[in-house]
Amino acid sequence: MTGPVLVAVDGSAPAAAAVEWAAADAQLRGLALRLVHVCERRPPGQDGLEPCEETLDVARDRALALTRDVEVEAALLTGDVVEALLAESVTADSVVLGSRGLGGFAGMLLGSVGMGVAGHAPGPVVIVRETSVVRHGRVVVGDDGSEQAAAAVAYAIEQARARNVTLHVVCAWQSPVYSPYAAAYDTLAQEGYEYLTRAAAERAAAWRESAPDVRITDAQVHGHPVHALIEAGRAADLVVVGSRGRGGFASALLGSVGHAVLHRLTCPVAVVRPRPGGE
Repeated sequence: MTGPVLVAVDGSAPAAAAVEWAAADAQLRGLALRLVHVCERRPPGQDGLEPCEETLDVARDRALALTRDVEVEAALLTGDVVEALLAESVTADSVVLGSRGLGGFAGMLLGSVGMGVAGHAPGPVVIVRETSVVRHGRVVVGDDGSEQAAAAVAYAIEQARARNVTLHVVCAWQSPVYSPYAAAYDTLAQEGYEYLTRAAAERAAAWRESAPDVRITDAQVHGHPVHALIEAGRAADLVVVGSRGRGGFASALLGSVGHAVLHRLTCPVAVVRPRPGGE
């Protein structure tokens, strides 16, 4: 996808951090940057679009100050926030959102609005909580062998390449619950873990072969996938997951499991949904 990096602004601190992240991402990956402010419909008698225009102008000035040779455009939209962002996302490389915001973005990650954008946008949605001055030199991605995870890994490889950092692939597997009276439990669990471990290692080897310019490390963890991601993400500049998946990563960022990840990780988190037709 060669569209712009799309970032939603609303005047809040997380949205400002999102603008900074999106500007750096557009610069690193040689993409245009598009800033969008959705000014929701206001009841009669309230202020017009002037405050919205000012919010957008401030964000655009900040983006211009942070970039060089990057095409920066800004658009003021009206209507429903989610609908507007989803419509814009169709032609965007990715969507960048602050974790919380003002007005229409309030509670974006903790309510239905953010979940709707992350779960339905046709491409990566990056959630930024705050500006970070610490660089760990690592991108972390969750893998479970699903189509969604494959799209997440592809985006993570692109991010690691642009940043010239290591990509760390985490595949976590949690044992299914068996009856304690099942005599073959230990054997089945061990065989299942060994099979999944081999498959994950083979996928990582294939990614290393297809992207020899990116340093890719991998880890197969016997435990809860969310715990594995949180632990790996503590020393990451970006954590990437598929929007849905198999096993422990299913609905990893669109349900209660994702809430735990978002509450405990302060680095940006990218939710990647495969584009229709594999674009």
